[in-house]
Amino acid sequence: MASKKAVNEFLAERTLAIVGVSRSGKKMGNGILRDLTGKGYRLYPVHPEAREIDGKPCYPALRNLPEPVGGVIVVVPPMVTEQVVREAHESGISRVWMQQGAESDVAIRYCQEHNMQEVHGECILMFAHPAGFPHRVHRFFNGVLGKLPQ
Repeated sequence: MASKKAVNEFLAERTLAIVGVSRSGKKMGNGILRDLTGKGYRLYPVHPEAREIDGKPCYPALRNLPEPVGGVIVVVPPMVTEQVVREAHESGISRVWMQQGAESDVAIRYCQEHNMQEVHGECILMFAHPAGFPHRVHRFFNGVLGKLPQ
């Protein structure tokens, strides 16, 4: 389980990269991109083939970003996440948020072994303020069940 400290420190970073947005605009990564942009975050979408997604310039890899970012949100299959965390480390990015379903034991272990702060098994939209109604409800029930980061 992620720590409350790691969640808060990740969300304190206002410039982030996001890996896992699609050209169709219909994936979870696109929803996170729109939601966090609306909350004042500056996000850089990373996609190996797209030049633009949701009206934002897209970058083929983390190493191609135009400025340093405080962290990367990962919304891809676990095997791809393992590649992304290695690239993040090589690019000097020390914070990684592995959206639910993107995490793998290998990626988590890599982050821990390389002194990277990681959050996994949590939905970033439950914690980025202000959270929308469905995410507030989800967070409430997770709190009741003792499943929130401590």
